[in-house]
Amino acid sequence: MFGFAKTEMVSPEKALPGREEPMPVPPRHEVLDAPLAPPYPEGSAVAEFALGCFWGAERKFWQTPGVISTAVGYEGGYTPNPTYEEVCTGLTGHTETVRVVYDPARISYDDLLRVFWEAHDPTQGMRQGNDVGTQYRSAVFYQDDAQRKAAEASRDAYQKVLAEAGYGRITTEITAAAPFYFAEAYHQQYLSDAKNPNGYCGLGGTGLSCPVGIARADS
Repeated sequence: MFGFAKTEMVSPEKALPGREEPMPVPPRHEVLDAPLAPPYPEGSAVAEFALGCFWGAERKFWQTPGVISTAVGYEGGYTPNPTYEEVCTGLTGHTETVRVVYDPARISYDDLLRVFWEAHDPTQGMRQGNDVGTQYRSAVFYQDDAQRKAAEASRDAYQKVLAEAGYGRITTEITAAAPFYFAEAYHQQYLSDAKNPNGYCGLGGTGLSCPVGIARADS
C-alpha cells in the first residue's frame, strides 16, 4: 500500500485477509515443559501483554516465579491467523503479544503488571526503542473486569511515578482480550538456551519501580 505508514493503525477495511488455519505450535514449552496452547493446568489463569518485541518480553515472563507457561502471538488487530511477515507490514493491526499462564496461588496479577510496566517504556506510542511500528505498541489485554480494574489502577499509579521523573503520558492500550493468534513455532521461546540464548532483545525499561514508590529500580 503506497504511502502507508507503519506507525498508523490500519483500518479494518484495508487490513490483510489472513486465513482460517491456525498456526501450528509445539505442544510443550521449550523451557518450562508446560502446555503451550490450551487446555492449561487446572487452577491456572491467563494474562496477555504487549511490550515491544515479543522475544525478550516472553523470556522476562517465563523467568518470573509462579508463571506456568508462556507463548507469543499476535493480538489487537484484524487479520486472522497472520504470519510474522504480514504483521511486520503493519497491515494486520496486531501487536506482538505474550500470553502468560500463571498460578494465582503463587503470583498475583498485580505482580505480573509490575513486571510488565517495569520491563518497557510505556510512553513511546507505536514503538519500543529502535523497534518502530504498530506491532510494537504497548497493550494490556484483560480477561475480566478484575484484570481491567487492576491494570487501570497500576497505570494511574505508574503515570505519577513517570511524570515525576520527566516522562510523558502512558500510551498503553488497556482493552478487552481479543483473539490471540499464536506466532510461528520458531518464535516460541526464541531466546531460550536451546534456540538463541544470545539473540536480539530490544526490551528496555525506564528504571522506575511500579506501581508504587519513586525510587529507581536496580539495574
